[in-house]
Amino acid sequence: SINISVPKREKYIPKPRYRHPEWLPKPNRILYDEQLTKDNKQFLDEVVQNKYGSSTIQLETKLSPLKIDPIEPTVQWEQGLKRTGLIAKKIGVYPLWLKNGKKISSTLLQIVDNEVIKYIPPEKFFPVKSKKPPIQIKNRRGCLVVGAENIDPQLITKEYYNVFNHAGVMPKRVLRRFIVSPEAALQPGTPLFATHFKPGEIVDIRGKTIDRGFQGVMKRWGFKGMPASHGVTKTHRRPGNIGSGGEKGRVMPGTKMPGHMGNRWRINRGVRILRINTKYNVIWVLGQNVPGEVNTYCYIYDTLLPLRQPTTAPHFPTYLPSITEESLPEELFADDIHSFADPTIEFKEES
Repeated sequence: SINISVPKREKYIPKPRYRHPEWLPKPNRILYDEQLTKDNKQFLDEVVQNKYGSSTIQLETKLSPLKIDPIEPTVQWEQGLKRTGLIAKKIGVYPLWLKNGKKISSTLLQIVDNEVIKYIPPEKFFPVKSKKPPIQIKNRRGCLVVGAENIDPQLITKEYYNVFNHAGVMPKRVLRRFIVSPEAALQPGTPLFATHFKPGEIVDIRGKTIDRGFQGVMKRWGFKGMPASHGVTKTHRRPGNIGSGGEKGRVMPGTKMPGHMGNRWRINRGVRILRINTKYNVIWVLGQNVPGEVNTYCYIYDTLLPLRQPTTAPHFPTYLPSITEESLPEELFADDIHSFADPTIEFKEES
């Protein structure tokens, strides 16, 4: 006989955790009045500028903060290799047009100061915790820590600053771990740009939905509600009966009822990239259902859908401007997207 153990799964959605993670030092500190003069404050700003340089939002401004050469791609991309993702800021919604004249909506995501902070090899990311001989797992993967949006090092704690000191980059406001293959490892300090992806590729976007607070069933679940008149009193927006009756006279687990809405991590899978701006690192993706409010962060990575995997080689392990033969144009469009620089109406000459 074969015994199959099924892990216990929760039947309810866990509440979001607002506590700071224990493994990450607290970034904020109490800002004391240090009584700095205007000249001293200007001198400290110059020191930070000379040490870290300018921002990496524009591709043409800064290529790499590394003092050594970046990791060159040692292997060719093939199916099954997983590369890193990007941390993007949602900045708005914008219309685009297809070449056949159809109007579509898109969401703008800006890649702000994305740089590699640390690479964790597979043997350290998945350590052996038991005394039994380790199981040989094929295609074991590591972890790549990526940071986004530079912050002033004068405003954070020393412990949080030491997280970025070994990488030689400015402290970041947001950190994210991406599961990658060992072949896609990158050195700490390597910048990541919007050209990490190509127009037409399919990606997954993970973000935290807008916090709506405590809502009723009509807004939370889309219930129709009760009638507005004809004898209905104080029950217009209530759900109605929630029991089963008979022998099952109880409220069944998972019944849709009022409760907290939003502030949950959600993944929008199978999103297509329509347009990329290489100057300001902006990505246009199809649709306006990217989770989160404007000016919040989301995470973009190659899709996990089995039927929408890439058939052509992407930039592996990432887009490296130092090894590319030609510089990319400022605007990149998918094949079916109309470029605003192209004419919309063409007249044929009369014969």
